[in-house]
Amino acid sequence: MTESESPRVTRPTMVVLGVQHGTPPYRLVEVAGELVGKAHSVLDIIGIARQLGFEDIDLDDPDVVRWVGGDKFTWTPWWPRHPPKSEPRA
Repeated sequence: MTESESPRVTRPTMVVLGVQHGTPPYRLVEVAGELVGKAHSVLDIIGIARQLGFEDIDLDDPDVVRWVGGDKFTWTPWWPRHPPKSEPRA
């Protein structure tokens, strides 16, 4: 089997999880399977990366950053948040 026939199994340096409801909405960031921060924008991702020693991180490289539930431009939840239904009065 050649390298081109085998699937890519590298693990990205950072994983940016899906948008969470909040004021403002945010995304959680993991490195090596550990939660390392909360980001409200792509600038926060860059700041977290710099704090961890990644100076020139390529946010478009899937071997470096995996975006879950959107890409670097997704910062609002796509699903509507429904308030809990109030119980009917007796």
